[in-house]
Amino acid sequence: MKRIILAGGSGFVGQSLAPRLVAKSYDVVVLGRGTAHRKDGVDYLQWDGETVSDWASAVDSAEAIVNLTGKNINCRHTEENRLEIIRSRVDSVRVLGEAIAKCARPPKVFVQVSGVGYYGDTGDQVADEDAPPGNDFTAKVCRQWEGAFDALTLPATRKIVLRLGVVLGREGGALPILEKLTRWFLGGAVGNGRQFISWIHVADVVRMFVSAIESAELTRVFNTTSPEPVTNSEFMRGLRRALHRPWSPPVPAPLARAGAWLMGTEGDLALLSSRCVPRRFLKHGFLLEFPTLRAALADLYATK
Repeated sequence: MKRIILAGGSGFVGQSLAPRLVAKSYDVVVLGRGTAHRKDGVDYLQWDGETVSDWASAVDSAEAIVNLTGKNINCRHTEENRLEIIRSRVDSVRVLGEAIAKCARPPKVFVQVSGVGYYGDTGDQVADEDAPPGNDFTAKVCRQWEGAFDALTLPATRKIVLRLGVVLGREGGALPILEKLTRWFLGGAVGNGRQFISWIHVADVVRMFVSAIESAELTRVFNTTSPEPVTNSEFMRGLRRALHRPWSPPVPAPLARAGAWLMGTEGDLALLSSRCVPRRFLKHGFLLEFPTLRAALADLYATK
């Protein structure tokens, strides 16, 4: 059975991807902070994301490594947290590269996650994979993250970077928080509402990961987003419609920053504009199941 390693796979995206891979008859191994155990057909091994240890034996002869490791950027950007956000990402790339270098039979593909934060605040300009990097903190994080990955010399392993947008799912990510606020009749636009959101349904994210693993022609960098980014106003209007809530007043930027700080996150994250498109996935013929926000939210909030 072909083995796939999900480093940092105990988070939202990893827990969505693992059962799909198990259903496709892959042997899935998750590297995480918890103790070693087996659950729902997935083996969990302990690692610290910094040093090569017993977990590395699972890498030898694996079909693929998917690296999802990194401290959640949705936190207060104190100096300590900023250092940990960067360190957790760069260290995990480095140590996985060290493990692969020691393999008798290296993995065929290494899929590395990044983010569309790479492009910084794009305003109303559309950013595909050839757009230049931004200059803010999230762009700096992504540049260092991808730089560590680019520096790996892995001649027997195909390398691919997936720059994720805002992943929409009921089980994690930003949507449950926005859902709660909207259900409390606090689902108004943030700031002027004109900043774009590059979003994607979690089901399409999973399919893109599978494609990255299985399609040998896919290399380099791919935006992992819907082809139809929307403004914050459009997004919140769509969410209110899906949750059957009326119009809500907008949240002024200073109030949004203060509320975010009280909730333990960084206020400016909701005010940055990200208008990205998955040009390279579309060029390779990838068809999204949920290309529009209306379709995505209709599926996520369908009566089951």
